[in-house]
Amino acid sequence: MKLVKYVALAALLMLAACKSEPPAPVSRDIYPDPSQAKADVAAALKTAAQTHKRVLLDFGGNWCGDCQVLNIYFNDPANRPLLDSNYVLVDVNIGHKDANLDLAEQYGVPLSKGVPALAVLSSDGTLLYSQRGGEFEAMRRMDISSVTSFLQQWKPNCSSTSVSC
Repeated sequence: MKLVKYVALAALLMLAACKSEPPAPVSRDIYPDPSQAKADVAAALKTAAQTHKRVLLDFGGNWCGDCQVLNIYFNDPANRPLLDSNYVLVDVNIGHKDANLDLAEQYGVPLSKGVPALAVLSSDGTLLYSQRGGEFEAMRRMDISSVTSFLQQWKPNCSSTSVSC
């Protein structure tokens, strides 16, 4: 009977330890072919203008573990509704830091500081924010709440008296 209790306790401790750690990156394709980026940004701006959302540009690569973790955090039930109701997300594939460098430069994202790197655009395409200091490049060591805070901070401030967000 003691052995069963010890095994149960060990299992509970392992579960508790797993819950306190950020998710391990799972290799999957998040970022489409780099050649799609400009068309994806143009389509996102059109959608954002029609829906009064902001455009969220996510610069990264499928090889990037921190980019994988950011994607997991974006898709977490705490963040997905916030993301979907306020943003049009565009995953911009930078290859191995050799693709879409012009887009990163256009939106003030220094890829030399690391990825993932985000930029937020208004629905008319105006740059509102870009991560210039590699703020999310160590996403594996960050908590999901940092993504939630970011999404809350940059969502449009729409009210019943405001028609442009």
